[in-house]
Amino acid sequence: MIIKEYRVVLPISVEEYQVAQLYSVAEASKNETGGGEGVTVLKNEPYEKDGEKGQFTHKIYRLESKVPTFIRVFAPPGSLQVEEEAWNAYPYCRTSESNSYMKDNFIIKIESWHYPDMGVQDNVHGLDANTWKNVDVVDINIGDRSQVSKDYKADEDPTTFKSEKTGRGPLGPNWKEELKNNPSCPRMCAYKLVTVHFKWRLLQDRIENLIHKQEKRLFHNFHRQLFCWMDKWVDLSMDDIRKMEEDTRKELDKLRAEGEIKGTIAED
Repeated sequence: MIIKEYRVVLPISVEEYQVAQLYSVAEASKNETGGGEGVTVLKNEPYEKDGEKGQFTHKIYRLESKVPTFIRVFAPPGSLQVEEEAWNAYPYCRTSESNSYMKDNFIIKIESWHYPDMGVQDNVHGLDANTWKNVDVVDINIGDRSQVSKDYKADEDPTTFKSEKTGRGPLGPNWKEELKNNPSCPRMCAYKLVTVHFKWRLLQDRIENLIHKQEKRLFHNFHRQLFCWMDKWVDLSMDDIRKMEEDTRKELDKLRAEGEIKGTIAED
């Protein structure tokens, strides 16, 4: 089991991020769906349990073509689906990802707290001292182009993007220091605690490190997109987001179904 905490500082407010994150998740889901693969939204509904209230989502990810070859070699057909359950009680959120084939031998848990600071708090998740001392803290800089390489998109580059609606951006080499010294600009940090457990003989360490590498890449790319999509989400309300999520669910079902039909025709 490997636990890491990823810290993502952004020049937006905690309140803005609630909408920005949901908007960006919906958009990213559409980009990952097609050809019979992608995201299926099974549930998206309010929940209340033990005094906690928020939005519950249940999704299935079918992304077999994106799994590294050495994993596909060992995995039985149909075993590469990931089931995700998420409880969004913002500013706290938690997500659990699992696989029906591996059951308790495969778990990815992501717990997130969102605070209006520059990522300076330690152990915001309240871990015991022995656990916390073994947690690697990873800072993610959305203005660092050196981390994107093959993922780079010119229209999703925070170092060149400037928001027409807010005036924020572009992010220069010292943007974090400039943000810290500019009290008029909003700021926040997403503290994402990621626990990865993958029990598979001979492959455990390799796979757990690979998953963390992918999580870092996803967090980096996702938040670069989120920032550069600012003018698309900054005026939206939560009602707008809920309608968008329902429209997105229908579109995802259509995209995936069309891919499955094309695949069947090709096989025939």
